[in-house]
Amino acid sequence: MSQLDSTLHLFYGVQVMGKLRVGVIFGGRSAEHEISLLSARNVVEALDPEKYDVILIGIDKSGRWFLTDQKNLASLTVETGKPLPAFSSTATPLSVRPGAAYSGTNGDEQSLNLPPLDVVFPVLHGQLGEDGAIQGLFRILDIPFVGPSVLGSAIGMDKDVAKRLLRDAGIGVARFVTVPHSRHRTITFQSLSEELGLPLFVKPANLGSSVGVSKVTSAAELDRALDEAFRYDTKVLVEEFVKGREIEVSVLGNEEPIASVAGEIIPSHEFYSYEAKYLDAEGARLVIPAKLDPERIKEAERLALRTFECLCCEGMARVDMFLTENGSLLINEINTIPGFTAISMYPKLWEASGIPYAKLIDRLIQLAIDRHERDSVLSVAATGC
Repeated sequence: MSQLDSTLHLFYGVQVMGKLRVGVIFGGRSAEHEISLLSARNVVEALDPEKYDVILIGIDKSGRWFLTDQKNLASLTVETGKPLPAFSSTATPLSVRPGAAYSGTNGDEQSLNLPPLDVVFPVLHGQLGEDGAIQGLFRILDIPFVGPSVLGSAIGMDKDVAKRLLRDAGIGVARFVTVPHSRHRTITFQSLSEELGLPLFVKPANLGSSVGVSKVTSAAELDRALDEAFRYDTKVLVEEFVKGREIEVSVLGNEEPIASVAGEIIPSHEFYSYEAKYLDAEGARLVIPAKLDPERIKEAERLALRTFECLCCEGMARVDMFLTENGSLLINEINTIPGFTAISMYPKLWEASGIPYAKLIDRLIQLAIDRHERDSVLSVAATGC
């Protein structure tokens, strides 16, 4: 048996009748690449080997796809005071094509006969993973995939579009101004502060994990914040400061979604920054369930479901909102591939609602298959011609 054959045997073993072959895809060309790896480790550990054959596909920061293994993924550990690890591999390069889903090549560029995937679990945060791009690829390849489809993913990722749709539906959002790159040097601190007050929050329209987000109280800070946000996107949001509590609700389901109990994030930093979320173990305190009266918790759950449906989501999402000092709830954003790290709110909220991590993963995979079966009966060609 060749070294390559031994490697593939290690990856796949012998498929047991009835097992689902699940492709877990992580990494990617995104500013949230490193967080994806942390989430993917937890997802893989939760997949029951009696139910699933797990195929690990890593995408490096240049966009190259590789077949990898759990040992490689487990080696990407977080060390205090050091940068988060990135995925890199010299393992089997992969490509994707309709009809075969994906294929590999050895060092001589000879095609390898790889087994088909039954379902894909994309653990890809940020651009090209959460924005509808890779969801469109899965649609072309005709593979079931976890999470919202193309439209819901694209809307959820674009905070500008999402907020406009929510506002038009009568769902409260913080006041905001959208700044396209063409107005980068013409928008003024005075006009923004007069319209939105102070402080201001500046963020890329299409990004998550608080990457590129700045708090602004002066013209000089605004210039720096816009420069930082425009590093990641061609469209930037400037939002008013909302004084209130940060409430989050997880949503699960397709046509009849359900909401988890509401939780609260109490940051120890100035706001719930990237560092607070992932690099500082004491960056925030998670209160689950949130210390709210029962009717207010139900209101938050209903609002999360309305938001999920308004933004055309299916499968899963985490809905983040503010409870203001006057008692109103405002939607902050929706995350269609929420974090699955050991401290992430999405799985923790479901655990508090009676669905433990492993069962949650099972349910998400089944929802992906259910949607694929539902959509597969739709006609894609004209009849009677």
